[in-house]
Amino acid sequence: MVQRLAQLWLGLLLVMLASACANDPPPAPPAPVAGASETVRSSYVLAPGDRLRITVFSEDRLSGEFGVTTTGQISFPLIGNLDVAGKTLADVQSMIRTRLADGYVNDPRVTAEFVTFRPFFVLGEVARPGQFPYADGLTLRQAIASAGGFTYRAKRDRVFIQLPGDTKEYTVDLEAESNRLVKPGEIIRVGERFF
Repeated sequence: MVQRLAQLWLGLLLVMLASACANDPPPAPPAPVAGASETVRSSYVLAPGDRLRITVFSEDRLSGEFGVTTTGQISFPLIGNLDVAGKTLADVQSMIRTRLADGYVNDPRVTAEFVTFRPFFVLGEVARPGQFPYADGLTLRQAIASAGGFTYRAKRDRVFIQLPGDTKEYTVDLEAESNRLVKPGEIIRVGERFF
């Protein structure tokens, strides 16, 4: 009887391990290089949750801070709602400059800069899972620390990351890539260990 129970237990354990291995997402794409935040900023595309400061020189009433809405727009004085989701800061500057030059302002000079990026998320086996404000140069280890660190059940050698706009999770080896830079909007999930 004891031998039969041991065999059942071992069989169940093997099924669980095989299932866990079969469900592992593919490896993560290459991580951004540490210190590359200026490159990340120049290629960064806007999405809901981002906040911008737009300045139109010599036009104080047109300058200010604008948040990207859940529909991916900002509401700009005189020209109305602008679709900015998926666009870079340079695209937004150009769009506003073009629209203002079309009968509103002579030779508009427009600059746009980030005030805040959209938050990132840490889920799973951490002390305080949730949404956290993004900071430039944030590493994977720092992101997990901002969520209170690992719980005692956490699998500490790897995490799962869902990139903004993607539906898949990627496996990241935490020991090899603990200094990987986190991007705004990423979802980091810490899995549970089996033993």
